Amino acid sequence: MTQSIISRRKLLVAGGALALAGFAAPLRAGKPALHVLKDPDCGCCTAWVDTLRAEGLEATVEVVSLAQLHRVKREGGIPAELSSCHTAEVEGYLIEGHVPARDILRLLDARPDAIGLTVPGMPWGSPGMGPESEREAYDVLLIRRDGGTEVFAHYAAA
Repeated sequence: MTQSIISRRKLLVAGGALALAGFAAPLRAGKPALHVLKDPDCGCCTAWVDTLRAEGLEATVEVVSLAQLHRVKREGGIPAELSSCHTAEVEGYLIEGHVPARDILRLLDARPDAIGLTVPGMPWGSPGMGPESEREAYDVLLIRRDGGTEVFAHYAAA
């Protein structure tokens, strides 16, 4: 009788460990991979992707028409006043504009119930938009599912 209780306990512990390992494996399975949509005439988008890759993120780039890019933004829930020049998707979130890699990683760690992050416009000194040493102040905004926003990160002027 004692032997079967120990065996059942070991079985339950082992099963729980395997289940947790199976759940955690996708979280450790590699670098987050972004899929970036950009219009053919935008060079800063390529510069932004280069900064992401330098920070250890993976990214694929798809050149689309401006009309298609605007449709993706609209259908994804990004209001026109929060838009920028490119849109990326990563693990169910939209990333709009020149969002720093560290904020994307923090978003993926926190997993808020949100559409994603945006840096509206194209602030000078944000990733892909000139030297950080000359940066103008800007905010990274979290776009909530109800359309509201909140400051996710603030970058002071350099």
